[in-house]
Amino acid sequence: MRRIYRPVLAAALVVVLAASGCTRSDEDHAFRPGGADAGDPYVPGRGNGGYDVAHYALDVRYDPASDRLTGNATVTATATQGLSRFNLDLAGLDVARVTVDGAAAAHRRTGEELVVTPARGLPRGARFTVEVAYAGVPAAVADGALGSGGFLHTDDGAIALGQPDSAATWFPVNDHPSDKATYDIAVTVPDGLAALSNGVPGPRSSADGWTTWRWSERAPMASYLTTLVIGDYRVSTGTHAGRPMVTAVPAGEPATGPAAVSLARTGAIADFLASRFGPYPFDSYGGIAVADERIGYALETQSRPVYGPGFFADGRPNPTVVAHELAHQWFGDSVSLHRWSDIWLNEGFATYAEWLWEEHDGGRSVQRQFEAQYATTDWSQPSVDPGRDGMFGNAVYRRGALAVHALRRTVGDDAFFRILREWTAQRRGGNGTTADLVALAERVSGRQVRPVLDAWLVGASPPALP
Repeated sequence: MRRIYRPVLAAALVVVLAASGCTRSDEDHAFRPGGADAGDPYVPGRGNGGYDVAHYALDVRYDPASDRLTGNATVTATATQGLSRFNLDLAGLDVARVTVDGAAAAHRRTGEELVVTPARGLPRGARFTVEVAYAGVPAAVADGALGSGGFLHTDDGAIALGQPDSAATWFPVNDHPSDKATYDIAVTVPDGLAALSNGVPGPRSSADGWTTWRWSERAPMASYLTTLVIGDYRVSTGTHAGRPMVTAVPAGEPATGPAAVSLARTGAIADFLASRFGPYPFDSYGGIAVADERIGYALETQSRPVYGPGFFADGRPNPTVVAHELAHQWFGDSVSLHRWSDIWLNEGFATYAEWLWEEHDGGRSVQRQFEAQYATTDWSQPSVDPGRDGMFGNAVYRRGALAVHALRRTVGDDAFFRILREWTAQRRGGNGTTADLVALAERVSGRQVRPVLDAWLVGASPPALP
């Protein structure tokens, strides 16, 4: 995510994950409730335990005239413990029916949790399929720091977007980045409207005044990286590097406007970043510019980032924000965090990518950016574990980028870019922690880098310039 700015590490590196599931073979068929929380203090109540999702198949229909969404979600998962019941995150929508492996399952709502009790217990290791039929008027999620997120009704459709909360406002989900899955998404809207989402576009079909748009994301995706953008958009389709490229801007904006011109550079910017970070990790490219002023940010929705209008408000192209969100395709999307306290791994590297791109595009050098940011940094605010209110603060973005460049200066360019490429290759489609990155950097470089990152990420005073 990139927001619009308006006028001891060693301990932090250790991430302790609560063990889920039984460890004794005689407990494999002992059934107990799955956890109703992922255990992440940054998003209390989000995520669930006891199972691991492999795939979501979502079939939704949205009528802008009534702001009503109807949906059917098919969730394929594996039990990581014997389950007597389990939870899915779902906010503000009514559930009509739930089945587990084709059999009717009892269900009830507890706040923003859908509690499902299958007809029979699910043994540990069992693969199971949950189908949920639901409907209602989806809700927005207010966030004073970033503007609105969740499912937003617009004048011509809707936008489902937000970090860390959005997915549960339009489908039942294990809503935490530690449980990534693949997706098939079918969206039915009135004829004449676009319905844009993640991944590779599929065939469209129309009947009785409605059109169904289909999308498929075959790389594992964190739930907050899903999106729906429905409305009157000028959609451009093509290919880049042999993969589909889909970009879209509001139909009322000129084809030569700053948003369209910026998104047209998506392929070139992605190719440049691939030369630094390793191969582009997904099967499609793209981007979506939206006009809703409630969205004061850009978000790295997987394979197809969404850009709020403020990034183009001065009438000039803004390739820098495109570089930021495309860098997230490697750092945050392909390699995702385990816990939100490590969000600097997403934002520090994406901010650093802005510096790399600006230098490549004839602007200031990375070193000049580094020195300018160093001079204005508040060293009292840590990059690692910044607190829920500090998730999108300067310490995460700018101080995080300073730490990335300090690592580069410490180990040298060859080792630095080898570290980045190994990180994105080894953990492609998975997750990582700050401790994982430190271990990799020390192995590749043959140097102790923990003290350096300690100083730059969480030290309380300005470290010496490398």
